[in-house]
Amino acid sequence: MITEIITFKLRPGMTREDVVATYRKTAPIWRANPDCIRKCYLYDRERHLGGGAYLWRTLDAAKRAHGDAWRKMINDLYGSDDQISITYFETPIVADNLVQRTIEEHEVSAGVFAPLPEGLPVAREA
Repeated sequence: MITEIITFKLRPGMTREDVVATYRKTAPIWRANPDCIRKCYLYDRERHLGGGAYLWRTLDAAKRAHGDAWRKMINDLYGSDDQISITYFETPIVADNLVQRTIEEHEVSAGVFAPLPEGLPVAREA
């Protein structure tokens, strides 16, 4: 697994509410990508940055998702003027409290995912 941390400059005057509204519009893109295990949207008011922390199946998948078309989208949506930072980390283990288990990289590469524990509330899109 690969963790990818991305930050980008936000357009001057863009509020947290503006950023979150745009995040909501882009969430379906990442939900539809089978190589993206998880995305956490990031916001830094003081440095006026947006971004994401992604958990990917592979480094190649992360790089494919964040090519030229994605950069154009980020620049168009957030006015980043190509002020984008991307950092990758190998992620051998994830302690996941939502599914109440530890996930190891060999499980992901083998496609082995345990179902959510019984009784655990699951958010559904309206």
